[in-house]
Amino acid sequence: MKTVQEALATLLQQAQSVQESELVTVSDALYRVLAVDQISAVHVPPNDNTQMDGYALRAQDVPLVDTVLSVTQRIPAGVMGQPLLAGTAARIFTGASIPAGADTVVMQEICQPLAKPNELGVDYQIRVTEIPQEGDWIRRRGEDITQGQVVLSAGTYLRPQELGVAASAGLTHLEVKRRLKVAVFFTGDELTLPGQPLKPGGIYNSNRDTLLGCLKAIGCQATDFGIVPDTLEATQKTLRLAALEHDLIVTSGGVSVGEEDHIKPAVSAEGRLDMWQIAMKPGKPLAFGAIRKADTAQEAWFMGLPGNPVSSFVTFLLFVRPFVQVLQGRVSRPIPQLRLCADFDWLKPDRRNEFLRVRVNESGNLELFLNQSSGVLTSAAWGDGLIDVAPGQKILRGDLVTYIPFSQLLS
Repeated sequence: MKTVQEALATLLQQAQSVQESELVTVSDALYRVLAVDQISAVHVPPNDNTQMDGYALRAQDVPLVDTVLSVTQRIPAGVMGQPLLAGTAARIFTGASIPAGADTVVMQEICQPLAKPNELGVDYQIRVTEIPQEGDWIRRRGEDITQGQVVLSAGTYLRPQELGVAASAGLTHLEVKRRLKVAVFFTGDELTLPGQPLKPGGIYNSNRDTLLGCLKAIGCQATDFGIVPDTLEATQKTLRLAALEHDLIVTSGGVSVGEEDHIKPAVSAEGRLDMWQIAMKPGKPLAFGAIRKADTAQEAWFMGLPGNPVSSFVTFLLFVRPFVQVLQGRVSRPIPQLRLCADFDWLKPDRRNEFLRVRVNESGNLELFLNQSSGVLTSAAWGDGLIDVAPGQKILRGDLVTYIPFSQLLS
């Protein structure tokens, strides 16, 4: 039986990134993976500018509190001012470039106009009520980005903030890895799609929408091959068809060793397969392998998840997601794990690595969903993360435990 860490290491050792890429607009690059480094052709900001509304001046011109200066120009954002004369100030607004000769900005709150400005907004005096320091409230040229700097590295997963960085560097298009193509199907004659009448002994297929949603959340192009009849022939046929145009096939159900579980013989016949027993709860059975693409030497990866809804969801988060990220070409980063206090007792530890569904309560501590059965999917909807419980670990109220937010596992 493999530990979670051993199984994940084996998976990631075999995964390789797709090579194909495409050029898309910055606005279309959201949640894509950058294929090449991006270089800025400009400084950001392009000039020294002010962080706030106030007056640009020379610090040496205000040696004393209540120094009076003449305001000789007005500089809104987007306008380049004239060189500043000694003993004068320029009315300046947030984001405007600092005029030559000025070396500090004084907030308007500490300046007292002594008269009303003329129709051009100048030709009046101000009293400066505090002594400024050189460099106050000035953003320096290239403070954020310097010309020639790599602003985004290959392998970066492009969130809204990365798109903003690209735009600030003047980029209009980004070369990104093509979307990973993932096929999914589900086994079990008891399964019925929502909207159809339930037959005796039947259940609605919750795993379909859960797994398709997970794949879309991590940037995959997912194809639903539906519910496959519990026969070896139907399972093999679907595997062959799914392999043709996809990089990865993910299934749910049929990975046990019962007479109606056809995943193992079907995958073995159409490619290669390892059946793993993972020392984890929920989860345990996990199938990994590859399916031959017809008439080629290429393969589509295969991952078979358990059929129980929570087991399927958790094994996706812990195994499929990191495997997919490597295929996508994403730079691998450790999942942030928090140490929070438990607001419950867990006195019946398992010999396996358990992943309990919890949520952060109003006190900032972790509350446990009472029914931790692998068939109770409401535990995952109620919760906002998992506790990683080591084999044999008891938890007492107030203990610090390892918490992994779902938000970190679905991005």
